Amino acid sequence: MLLTASGVPGSAALIRALRENGERELRLVGTDMSELAIGRHLCDSFHVVPAGGDPGFVGALVEICDRERVDAVLPQSSYELQALAENRERFGETTVLVASPEAVRRSNDKAESYALLDAIGVRGPAWRRVAGAAEVAAAARELGYPDEDVAFKPLVSSGSRGFRILSAAADRRRQLLENRPGVAEALRLEELVELLGDDKTEALVMELARGPERTIDGIARGGRIVLGHPKTREEMRAGLAMYFQSLDDPELMDVAARIAGELELDHFFNIQLVGEAVIEINPRISTVVFQEDLNLPYLGVKHALGELDDDELAAYAGRVRPTRRALRYFDQVEWDS
Repeated sequence: MLLTASGVPGSAALIRALRENGERELRLVGTDMSELAIGRHLCDSFHVVPAGGDPGFVGALVEICDRERVDAVLPQSSYELQALAENRERFGETTVLVASPEAVRRSNDKAESYALLDAIGVRGPAWRRVAGAAEVAAAARELGYPDEDVAFKPLVSSGSRGFRILSAAADRRRQLLENRPGVAEALRLEELVELLGDDKTEALVMELARGPERTIDGIARGGRIVLGHPKTREEMRAGLAMYFQSLDDPELMDVAARIAGELELDHFFNIQLVGEAVIEINPRISTVVFQEDLNLPYLGVKHALGELDDDELAAYAGRVRPTRRALRYFDQVEWDS
């Protein structure tokens, strides 16, 4: 198996779970754009590759798959998905676990995602697609600023990159003295307008969704969810959730089913809500709550390779335990260069 973006925060747990599948020994090939990725130390082999948006990215992966005799490619980064989806045929007999190009495009483009939610009647945040400081300011005021806080977000992002709260009460002095480096800081609208200047890059101004964060993780085929379950997403640190609780929530599964059906999703997906509003659709694997009798990534790979049919995979749904908890933490490795 080839695991892309093997330096992302969930890689260590994912690699461990794939190895501890209880059936067979897997040979894991890690790739990343950084040689300091943890996959370099935890996978059986490792290759530095171009970024997912680089024209040479797909060619580099195809060459590695041929050389390493890879059976399946499991992508972890949103930035790689479009190139992989558009070039699956270049991988020959290697199975690439990625949805269709159209499903990836509509999921990764947040404006497309929110338009989809509006069309199928699923609650999402109120939103405006904007370009330039003047449109940002106008949209923010339409959505209630300065009386209401609103949010600013790039059209395509991952891991909260570029997300900012726009608040008339933002206190830059307090942020300077109290916040850790890297913490996403609230801005006043005037500050964002000044930062944007003449930049006409398209972005979103949107309602600031509030409430508990939950996600639905699963495996789909042809737009039908074969296996999945909801979980909470808590204890945020640098934009990443650090604590999760599995849930039994049929209404959340119904929301996910409607989205998966509209996009005709295949393979892994992750749908994120804040309060009652869907804010993210990720057509890729995300952080997984593992059980000793339910290894979602391994089952998804077997399903993609034809070793499990839909009914056999769906039978695992009865094993989901809503009592299951997951806590992420920091670890480290040492080596001599």
